[in-house]
This record gives sequence, structure tokens and C-alpha cells, in this order.
Amino acid sequence: MYKSDRITQWVSHTILLLLSIGSIIPFIILVSSSFTDEATILKDGYSFFPKEFSFAAYDYLLNNSGSILRAYGITVFVTLFGTILSLTITSLLAYALSRRDLPYRNTFAFIVFFTLLFNGGMVPTYLVYTEIFDIKNTIWALIIPGLLMNGFNVLLMRTFFITSIPEPVIESARIDGAGEFRTFFSIILPLSLPILATIGLLQTITYWNDWFNGLIYLTEPSLFSIQNILNRMLADIQFLASNNLGGNAAEAASQIPSTGVRMAIAVIGVLPILIAYPFFQKYLVKGIAIGAVKG
Repeated sequence: MYKSDRITQWVSHTILLLLSIGSIIPFIILVSSSFTDEATILKDGYSFFPKEFSFAAYDYLLNNSGSILRAYGITVFVTLFGTILSLTITSLLAYALSRRDLPYRNTFAFIVFFTLLFNGGMVPTYLVYTEIFDIKNTIWALIIPGLLMNGFNVLLMRTFFITSIPEPVIESARIDGAGEFRTFFSIILPLSLPILATIGLLQTITYWNDWFNGLIYLTEPSLFSIQNILNRMLADIQFLASNNLGGNAAEAASQIPSTGVRMAIAVIGVLPILIAYPFFQKYLVKGIAIGAVKG
């Protein structure tokens, strides 16, 4: 290795190390603050290590554990079911668009691409989903609107199919008598694990972090996801903290560790994704690298 190459490598590694540290530091402060006494935070500010340990923020959340556990169950179901359904629809459409013998292939590809540039707007979209499809206050409101299929994912997977699935493999399957569905499920999908894991992880994160659909389409608290429940708690805390209340309400507001609860809410929301990510990281890198190759 030449000296210039070693210098470039060291510089690149140093930059990546600094960026990694910069990404980790906010999370460390987040976790530390969730375990820090409220008075200490207000007095000394945020720190890497709690000066005064306190579980008051998590105790406050545990007092609402019934609604939180129910919301976690809804979020897990929506994330798993939505991701599987999204992968199924996305892969089927992407495979069809990757076939050069598909009639009007370019037209369908343009329609998918068009959705990346324009949408119908919030009001028309809301009216379509509530008046025509009638998904308001149903579990489908957390699965379908804006989440079920993404044009970028379709084009990414289509590119993967074109560049990474050899045409002779598909031709040999046809010679052996396999139909399109048999070819797709028995040959194409097993060869497409990197891109499936990549898009699956992206969809999982999207479904897990989504709060907008619940805000727009749900008014029934029993259907709230974990993000909606946590946002509702955060709004309640901010309301109590920002208004001059009297009597028992004022006393209750003063006892809520509002800053710590905010941090604890963020930790609870991000922790499952943080745990799952390392298991998919290698597929994510490989899938994006391969799928980004221009077809």
C-alpha cells in the first residue's frame, strides 16, 4: 500500500470515528438524563453520567403501564403485519417492472416514479381514506395511509432484480416448466434476501416511528400506537407545566419530572429499533449498495 493510500485511509477512518462519536453522544446524554433527578437537571444541566440517580420518570410511565403495554402490542402488530404486507406488495410490483417483456413496462414505472414527486394533498387523501375506504378508527389507519408502499422502495428493489438476478436463471426456470409465481417465490425471493432485509428494515423503522396516521385518523384511545400514547403523555405534561393551575392540579404538575419523562419517552420509543438494527445492518449495507447500481 502506498503512503498516500495509507494517509487517505487514516483520514477516512478518523472522520468516520468522529462522526460515530457525534452520533453516540446525544444518545448517551438522552439515557443519562432519563435517570437523572429533575432538580439536578434544572440546576446543572445535562451530563454524560447522572449526578443524582432517579427513577421518577420511569415510575411515572409505569403508572400508565396498562395503556403503554396495549400500545406496544398494537405497535408490534402493526409493524410486523405492515412490514410483511408492504414487502409482499413491493416485491411483486418491483419484479413485474423488472421484466423486460411486461407490456407498458415504462408507463407503469413512470407512474411509480410520479408518486415520488407529487401527491394528492392532505385533505383529499383524508377524504379518500375516511369517506371511501372508511378506515378511520380502525387498525388499517395505522397500516395503509402513506406507509404500505413507497415508490422509492419499489424502484430500489426493481433495480436489484435487474442487476443481481441473472436472466439465464429465470430462463432455466421457465424451461423446467415453472410459472411466474413459482419462479418468483422459489427462485427470485431466496436470491433477494439483502434487498428484502434492507427494505424490510426501512419499513420496520417507518412503521414503528409513525405517529402522524394515529393523529389524523384515530380518535379511539384503545387503537393508539406507542408513539401516539407517548406523544399524548408529552402533550399532557407540557400543558400542566405551562399553565398556572390551582389546588391539587398545581401540586400534581409540580411533582411530574417533566424533563426526565421526555427523555424516558424517547428511550422507550427508540430502544426496540436500536436492539434490532445490528441484526439487519449487514443486509442493509449490502442491499443499498447493490440496489443503488443504475440498471
